[in-house]
Amino acid sequence: MQREQVIVVKLGTSVLTGGTDKLDKAHMVELVRQCCELKKQGHHVILVSSGAVAAGREQLLKPCGRSLIDKQMLAAIGQGQLIHIWQSLFALYGVNVGQMLLTRADVDDRERYLNARDTLNALLNYDVVPIINENDAVATSEIKVGDNDNLSALVAILANANKLLLLTDQEGLFTSDPRTNADATLIGEVTHINDELRQLAGGSGTNLGTGGMATKLQAADIARRAGVEVIIAKGAGKNVILKCMSDELPGTRFLKLTAPKDGRKKWLLAGPKSTGQIVIDAGAISALQNKGASLLAKGVTNAFGHFERGDLIDLIDTKNQVIARGLTRFSSTEVNKIKGAHSNQIGELLEYDSGAEVLHRDDLVLL
Repeated sequence: MQREQVIVVKLGTSVLTGGTDKLDKAHMVELVRQCCELKKQGHHVILVSSGAVAAGREQLLKPCGRSLIDKQMLAAIGQGQLIHIWQSLFALYGVNVGQMLLTRADVDDRERYLNARDTLNALLNYDVVPIINENDAVATSEIKVGDNDNLSALVAILANANKLLLLTDQEGLFTSDPRTNADATLIGEVTHINDELRQLAGGSGTNLGTGGMATKLQAADIARRAGVEVIIAKGAGKNVILKCMSDELPGTRFLKLTAPKDGRKKWLLAGPKSTGQIVIDAGAISALQNKGASLLAKGVTNAFGHFERGDLIDLIDTKNQVIARGLTRFSSTEVNKIKGAHSNQIGELLEYDSGAEVLHRDDLVLL
């Protein structure tokens, strides 16, 4: 038997509806059966479930628009219905479920992030299956994660998961769009996500959900940096969840990278959106990547955006590639005053001394 693992299963709207405008409860039963089989094998399962808007549309029984307020209204109606269905189906196997509704704000704030992590771990410790969705009924653009693909990656980091299964209406990532190119071939394994790979990802396959292959690549990139293996597979495939745990692996697998051991650095991967960018030179990049160094003002060539001391910012090279992200010890105004300067010049340039490091090694994570 495999050792105990934490598995996050993300179910897209297209998987839960079978491409129709209603929830496919027969298929949902089959997905629950597989999740319960994993639990029998000793694994922990977390579901990140789309479908609240679809459930609400089905319940409303009258035409409804597709504006933001309409979708929030449908989510308010459908969220209760969706969790009731999951509760009923898991009850067939004697398994309890617990609902968690998250927004970007729950991840951005370090204390709320830790509270969400503790709740998630408590549910798993009591052998409950967490059912997680974004709080669409109240979330605005400022606090939305934006799609359940990226939400599932954040959940995988919160739960310190081993695997993230992104189940969709496609078999995986192809060399081109298989819906328009018969010669497209499935990419079985990905070791590195680059611009060429991102160009292979198209938009959303249906008008029912919000996530396409591009968001799945984003989610895979976030999760694998935190040490989580990611698999994109077709949710309608026979025994797809169980096969993702076996040698009979379907879809596309994204190999995990070495994860930072510090929980705070994992939060930096999952947490707040960056408020600005600092451009660093080749010498600084080498020192960060090869010597475990902090970022000094000498290696800074420019700063963009408005940020204050303690804000999360991205470190980029001259080609706008993100090298690292972390918490700055200087504001954007201060960085532009001291960029390129030696550490012993900082006090004179700013007329006060705030230390030598622009970003300390303990406050950044390499990408």
